[in-house]
Amino acid sequence: MPVEFNHTLVWASDPAGSATFLSQILGLPEPRRWGPFHIVETANGVNVDYARRSGAVHGQHYAYLVSEADFDAIQDRIRARGLPFWADPEHKLAGEINRHDGGRGLYFDDPDGHNLEVITRPYGSGGWDP
Repeated sequence: MPVEFNHTLVWASDPAGSATFLSQILGLPEPRRWGPFHIVETANGVNVDYARRSGAVHGQHYAYLVSEADFDAIQDRIRARGLPFWADPEHKLAGEINRHDGGRGLYFDDPDGHNLEVITRPYGSGGWDP
């Protein structure tokens, strides 16, 4: 069997709220509950499992590959909520998107400060070399 990525655990102060935030922003089905986890399933079958963290949550980075149409819808949902977004992971280029590899990308934060990214082209697929 080939190796496939199955799931990742994301710590959250409010797992249900964070999972719902992600599913709504990305336009995915509502999270499902399994034991202590609130699970968001992506189209390629990879689960994002939110779990409660009693202490401080340290932000991580999670990137999602989306279609051009989905990118537009996601950006619209981000704007509708009044959420800031950036063209870069350091959050220096506010309100902008990037055009790496001939696609589009942006970064935004979830309720616990995880740095989320949506891109329309995989990095390196169009010759972009940072």
